[in-house]
Amino acid sequence: MKRHHFALLAAIIVLGSCSRGLRDGDYTLTVLSTNDVHSTWFDSTYVGGGTRNSLFAMNYYIDSVRTADGFDNVLLVDAGDCLQGDNAAYYYNYIDTLSPHLFPRLMAYMKYDAIAMGNHDIETGHPVYDRVQKDLVKAGAPFMAGNAIRNDNGKPYFPLYKVVKKAGLKIAIIGYNNANIKAWLSEEIWSGMHFEPIISQVQKDVDYVREKERPDVMIAAMHSACGQGDGTVLEAEALDVFNSVKGVDWVICGHDHRPYVETRDTCALLNSGSHSRYVAHGKMHLKVEKGKITEKRFETDLIPVKAEKADPVMRAHFRKEFEAVKAFTLQEVGILNTDIYTRDSFTGMSDYMNLLHTLCLSQEPAEISIAAPLTYNGRIRSGVLVFNDLFTIYPFENQLYVVKMSGEEIKDYLEASYDKWINTISKPGDHVLKIQGRDDPRTQQKGWSFVNRSYNFDSAAGINYTVDVTKPFGSRISISSMADGDEFELDEDYNVAMTSYRASGGGGLLEEIGIDTDEIDERVVARYPEIRNLLYDYLMENGSIDPEVIGDQKVIGKWAFVPESVAGPALKADKDLLFSR
Repeated sequence: MKRHHFALLAAIIVLGSCSRGLRDGDYTLTVLSTNDVHSTWFDSTYVGGGTRNSLFAMNYYIDSVRTADGFDNVLLVDAGDCLQGDNAAYYYNYIDTLSPHLFPRLMAYMKYDAIAMGNHDIETGHPVYDRVQKDLVKAGAPFMAGNAIRNDNGKPYFPLYKVVKKAGLKIAIIGYNNANIKAWLSEEIWSGMHFEPIISQVQKDVDYVREKERPDVMIAAMHSACGQGDGTVLEAEALDVFNSVKGVDWVICGHDHRPYVETRDTCALLNSGSHSRYVAHGKMHLKVEKGKITEKRFETDLIPVKAEKADPVMRAHFRKEFEAVKAFTLQEVGILNTDIYTRDSFTGMSDYMNLLHTLCLSQEPAEISIAAPLTYNGRIRSGVLVFNDLFTIYPFENQLYVVKMSGEEIKDYLEASYDKWINTISKPGDHVLKIQGRDDPRTQQKGWSFVNRSYNFDSAAGINYTVDVTKPFGSRISISSMADGDEFELDEDYNVAMTSYRASGGGGLLEEIGIDTDEIDERVVARYPEIRNLLYDYLMENGSIDPEVIGDQKVIGKWAFVPESVAGPALKADKDLLFSR
């Protein structure tokens, strides 16, 4: 994490005439940004009376800044991924579809000035985001996504920009969604549009808005990761824009959950991280002399949000909505017969992954399941399960696809997956897991973290196989048979269950083995509802999650890291580094 504790960088520059005729003098604009809140709207964990970071707590800090600097001098912008991640959003997205959606009401209460749309906002589907957009328009802060282009007329599906006046300045804010949505989400979710790379159009858009609106300040808000600034990653274009686009004063970004700020002579960047943990706080000082801006100075910082400092007035205002979500969240859905720890998934077969694979294989005509752990370090306690537990087990709204793959493609796929997951080791003390001694701001892990994202660590079920940690990439996987003992053939085709995220290209694993996900429909033989719904249906039908049932090796097969004498101690040591604090 890079921070600037309000260290001032100044540049004396002549930027040309202020077309609106700004009066001579000094101007100070405060810019606050949030992103990737993932519906951490309420400060309660719903279960056990716990307190967490929330919009309520962010609002406490935001109001304090508005009080200190003056409401009319503070701009508040969000960079997307608002409608997914917590059961509060799920409830208003899919359960209570008659009441006005809560998210626009929260944005109106907090008086957001602008919101760039995120990929997880698109993930909710047309019925949700189209409904939410209508209320956001009424609230004065619509979703913006100028690179979401309509297929019928070539115009943006969502607004490109918004103009506001703060601190005596005319401010234009252009907004963009992540350009890589096609790689994660099935097309029916974003039907009628496509997503262009931000960097391919942002300069043209900036020039257009500057010419049309004559703003004093230009902001580009985008749900795109910082990246490396080298133009190579479609979902990480923020530093590309920061490094190359002329006429932008602020870049506000997100998606990577990486708290980061940077200040240069003529521009500043804000990324608040995720899950209401930080507010990105910036200031812009302008000096106008003889009708021209002659000086710009920027300040940037990341302000930790204190969970316990939740705004009591805001909490009281939305108490009824919280109680409705809590009642939904606490409804009993079944019994869990053993504690489940999601961290166990990184060192071999686990009850957590056995459950996911069992769900996938129960959907016809699936013969093999491919799945990854989507909760990094969760614990689901044995006993009565409530709906809230289903979000720990499966936090995303992924659908289930069944895709035709050859035996050879399945083997190659597993080689690619485990290569993201493990190293080849040759002696005691080597790390078998691909980990590094570095904090991970995404997972809040301290000390050690995975080099790659663990939600791409796919294992398989329905087959029996081993992963040899002493062999190099390409020769680690040995598949002995199908789970029921039938022969596994490299030249045979199999029906493979996987998430819609993976089938659409998420994680790049299918592409790595030569499968074109743009043509995935030619391989899809079945589609099923969201996997969390399949879990709910499983509980309604069976009443409980029993480790013996979900661990039936005649159904899910068996896999292991080998040789055990080498892999076992190394895996235990690496797991201790990752999860022992």
